[in-house]
Amino acid sequence: MPTSSASTPDSAKSAGGGGVQSLERAFDLLERMADAGGEVGLSELSATSGLPLPTIHRLMRTLVACGYVRQQPNRRYALGPRLIRLGESASRLLGTWARPYLARLVEETGETANMALLDGDEVVYVAQVPSKHSMRMFTEVGRRVLPHSTGVGKALLSAVPDDEVRALLTRTGMPAATDKTITTPEEYLSALAEVRRQGYAVDDNEQEIGVRCLAVCVPESPTAAAISISGPAGRVTEAATEKIVPVLQQVAVELSQALASSGA
Repeated sequence: MPTSSASTPDSAKSAGGGGVQSLERAFDLLERMADAGGEVGLSELSATSGLPLPTIHRLMRTLVACGYVRQQPNRRYALGPRLIRLGESASRLLGTWARPYLARLVEETGETANMALLDGDEVVYVAQVPSKHSMRMFTEVGRRVLPHSTGVGKALLSAVPDDEVRALLTRTGMPAATDKTITTPEEYLSALAEVRRQGYAVDDNEQEIGVRCLAVCVPESPTAAAISISGPAGRVTEAATEKIVPVLQQVAVELSQALASSGA
């Protein structure tokens, strides 16, 4: 006999738009765990998601069995190590998708173009297209840096509430890469306010003497991302900044649209 809809398990129930409800719920729980810092209790998930505890418990058991979540000795749940492989692969693909847009930045600005993500408390570079100038900047893809001394770091943290930025800076410290590096939370938060006001970030000899970097966030990116150009301070002048920033902002919007359409 046909099975009634009332007895159909979550895994077979379709959600709106043709999705599978249990899958949508599982991914929603994973994202909520990430937003909470990677470790939560079932009651917290129930409060934020609105799902009943038995449903959450069933989904979490499945995620634990698959290795995407692990149960801690304190009975709380944490994101599992199997997600690392997925995240690394996704980061590489994101860099691949961004390269044509970075290449356009190089063509229009003449300077090296980069893409970076905020990964935990660090900035990681996931793509780069080098300038054609003989004197050019080079950052190894995969390199991780602290965000406080980079243009992309400022752009990324400008979208983060000040109290969370202050907590991050407490965890990482603010070592000086050069004598231009901002090394106090108060000055850095003031710099982020300026980034929000003007719509772009500047690294003015703060990561490396003689180098200036201009950066903007990729709006509505599926993960926090920023693109930038970097070059010798003698070329990336204030006058050049006025011409480069609108190009950066336009390319960021187009990249955002491309990422959204690829996930549709």
